[in-house]
Amino acid sequence: MAMWAGRFQKEVDEKVNDFNSSISFDSRMYRHDILGSIAHATMLEEQNIISPADRDAIVDGLNGILSDIEEGHLLFDPTAEDIHMFVEAELTRRIGDAGKRLHTARSRNDQVALDIRLYLRDEVKEILSLTKELIRVICDMAQAHTETIMPGYTHLQRAQPITFAQHLLAYGFMLLRDVERLNDAYKRLNFCPLGCGALAGTTYPINRKRTASLLLFDGPVLNSLDGVSDRDFCVELCSAIAIEMMHLSRFSEEIILWCSWEFKFLELDDAFATGSSIMPQKKNPDVAELVRGKTGRVYGDLMTLLSMMKSLPLAYNKDMQEDKEAIFDAVDTVKLCLKTFAPMLGTAKVLKDNMYAAAAKGFINATDCADYLTKKGVPFRDAYKITGELVAYCIEHGKTLETLSLEEYREKSDVFSEDIYNAIDLKTCAFTRNSLGGPAKEQTEMQLKAIREAL
Repeated sequence: MAMWAGRFQKEVDEKVNDFNSSISFDSRMYRHDILGSIAHATMLEEQNIISPADRDAIVDGLNGILSDIEEGHLLFDPTAEDIHMFVEAELTRRIGDAGKRLHTARSRNDQVALDIRLYLRDEVKEILSLTKELIRVICDMAQAHTETIMPGYTHLQRAQPITFAQHLLAYGFMLLRDVERLNDAYKRLNFCPLGCGALAGTTYPINRKRTASLLLFDGPVLNSLDGVSDRDFCVELCSAIAIEMMHLSRFSEEIILWCSWEFKFLELDDAFATGSSIMPQKKNPDVAELVRGKTGRVYGDLMTLLSMMKSLPLAYNKDMQEDKEAIFDAVDTVKLCLKTFAPMLGTAKVLKDNMYAAAAKGFINATDCADYLTKKGVPFRDAYKITGELVAYCIEHGKTLETLSLEEYREKSDVFSEDIYNAIDLKTCAFTRNSLGGPAKEQTEMQLKAIREAL
């Protein structure tokens, strides 16, 4: 019989039980449920609400349940309504009436709100650790390629010469902001709802600050209705995860492009690529493609949470049971992607010669040609027009800016002299861009230092 069955005259229909049950997914919070109950029992005894003997029996019983679950001696009952009822029923079976006193001054509403905060708190720490590891891989790779020239793109068209280090570090800074967002989400997550009861607190003389302290929260939630009905922390965390997945997806898209024969900037290690069942020449970037695909899945999790919460009146509603599968999936997905992405990137082979060859095409030093004229006193708009005419001339005659003769240059402007060839050299173009944040080695070293210090 259900623990809440006193009000009811008949058993709940089996189909309703199945529909109502959440143990299939909330059982992963067993440890957090038990730790929360231990803190609650400790506080109840300190406040003289239960006896020391009952407290000891409850704590010993809960620790025994925890040990048995983790050692595989106790399996979850699939017919239990949720993890809270499963643990309480098992505790009562083991220690008798003392187990029935555990739920004094507590509701499942504040209990589940506590469990999910405790669970997500641990998960945020793991996501942070994995994200920082990826940032370190990016930094190590960037350090090795501060002088590797590649084309920078706008509109997926070759634009200006940059270094591979600068390109990588752009993602380093994106992920660093993800770390900041995750830390911010953690700050608002880390408040304790235990003691809010069903919605209106309790008449028992509980000490909510004590349970918050026992569980290492920054403090208790200050409004009991808010404590049981708030899932902002799930939405905020899922939003931070979705943004991080967006960054991983963008990076994945570039890796997919770079591995293609059309680019051939990068070659993935065999351990992080797959083949074709019919085409023996294929080496597919499946890891990057899956990260890209799973990003949409996390976006769906975020929309689930937002849609679930958008019309809920205060306080708790059963709709909120749907929070767990969505946020659990988002957490699981980003962890899985990060665990695979970092070694995939770290073991990839950078094809520097191909990057340089691509940078040598597409007139990506045209801006430097215009800047050359400007530095010699030609107004920028005039310099822009002259350079554009030179590019058109090169296209018409199958030449590049590097292969034009000085006479051809001077036909467009007598300002040109022999030093134009040094000015439009790709290395000059990249390495003299020493403005803050640019591709010059001094600047990428500064960026590397900033990221590493932030970590």
